[in-house]
Amino acid sequence: MPDRDWDKELAKVDKQLAALSDEKLLGPPARASDAGRNVAPGKAVPGVEPRAPQTTTSWGVYARLTLSVLLGVAMVVWPYPARCGVGLGAYLAAVVVVVTSGVWSAVWTWRHRAAAAHTLSLLLILWGLVLGSIEVLPRVGYGVPTALHPATWACR
Repeated sequence: MPDRDWDKELAKVDKQLAALSDEKLLGPPARASDAGRNVAPGKAVPGVEPRAPQTTTSWGVYARLTLSVLLGVAMVVWPYPARCGVGLGAYLAAVVVVVTSGVWSAVWTWRHRAAAAHTLSLLLILWGLVLGSIEVLPRVGYGVPTALHPATWACR
């Protein structure tokens, strides 16, 4: 074997690989349902029907974002007293819903590759965190208590 010219051999292999398309070289992408099975990517599995890929629409993505933004804006005009007790608990629960809806819309805008909408979703998460911080920080000793945001959780 020492008489073989490996540079020429490898050049032939490189030429053959360059002639192949990516589809032929790598094969079609594997489905998540094929994980853990000894099935070639893109091949049918006996007894299992292939599922149609899930798609999202722009309407659905922007509807989620609109609902989340409306909830975030509505927090500015919260109609109940939220200084202490049950009112404070309800307000903080609503703040958690704002942050959760921001995460919900951020996931969908990321999947849909909607950059401006994703930025708005991230700002909505930040807005919810700010609203929660305004109420929680004075009560845990990291903020200055005021008349609207006292240092106590319960009403006296």
